[in-house]
Amino acid sequence: MILNNKRNFKIMNKLNAFLILIAGLLTGAIAEAQKSPEAYELYDSQGKQVNWTKAIKKLSSADIVLFGELHNDPIAHWMQLQLLNDLLALDSTNLILGAEMFETDQQLIIDEYLDDYFDDKRFEEGTNLWKNYSTDYKPILTTAKERNVSFVATNIPRRYANMVSKGGFESLETLSEEAKLLISPLPVLYDSMVPAYKKILEMDVGPVKNKENFPKAQAVKDATMAFSILKYWEEGKLFLHFNGAYHSDFHDGIVWYLLQSNSGLKIMTLSTVLQEDTSKLDEENLNRADFIIVVPADMTRTY
Repeated sequence: MILNNKRNFKIMNKLNAFLILIAGLLTGAIAEAQKSPEAYELYDSQGKQVNWTKAIKKLSSADIVLFGELHNDPIAHWMQLQLLNDLLALDSTNLILGAEMFETDQQLIIDEYLDDYFDDKRFEEGTNLWKNYSTDYKPILTTAKERNVSFVATNIPRRYANMVSKGGFESLETLSEEAKLLISPLPVLYDSMVPAYKKILEMDVGPVKNKENFPKAQAVKDATMAFSILKYWEEGKLFLHFNGAYHSDFHDGIVWYLLQSNSGLKIMTLSTVLQEDTSKLDEENLNRADFIIVVPADMTRTY
């Protein structure tokens, strides 16, 4: 009888241990399923998760930082503002801002706005702004105004990029000397083998006349943005530029043009990507930028 009790006791202990193990596994699984969703994850070019504070330290040491956004992604725009404020906290006197979303012929009105010649309403009514300006770019421009930071309109006027898409770089030669001041110096340096441009050329868009001009229209934007950045950048300054990710991904586009002009520049890039699984960096996004912001694919869009 005593032996049976001992045997039953051992069996019960083993059963309890098993039940505790199962309960622990279930609790862990439930906790994993119920953990708070992450709005983004930050990785370096090799796919290693990065601490934001360490990323800021590295970015602050660059000459030029290109922040590649997805235009309708709210996380990218929020991160841009965080980056701006963090860099200002480190050194507010040596920062210059610029953006693709403003064209070179808008520089005068931007300067006047920053110098308080008129209020927000007059600026917004008199300027051709992107439709998501008020939510995504106004906070940056407002910060520049409040902190007395220069802001550069870097992009080529759209009408001139359209000329290139139809008539190639040669069409720009017909512009007035005044108009040529708003674009990259002519003739525009161009290499069709730059991966970003080669990819555009290889896209299947059906039978299109002058398809070879498509990547040239992209290139003239990149060239003008690089030219605009270097026009305002000074040794010892940090130029923070906001642009669509394709303009700087894989260190092509703007980066390529910047290095053609000054190979000694320290340029760092960020890119924004969407992934179904944000717990690791997808292979296709490795080396896309120095830092990659991975946003859940089901993140809401701003438009």
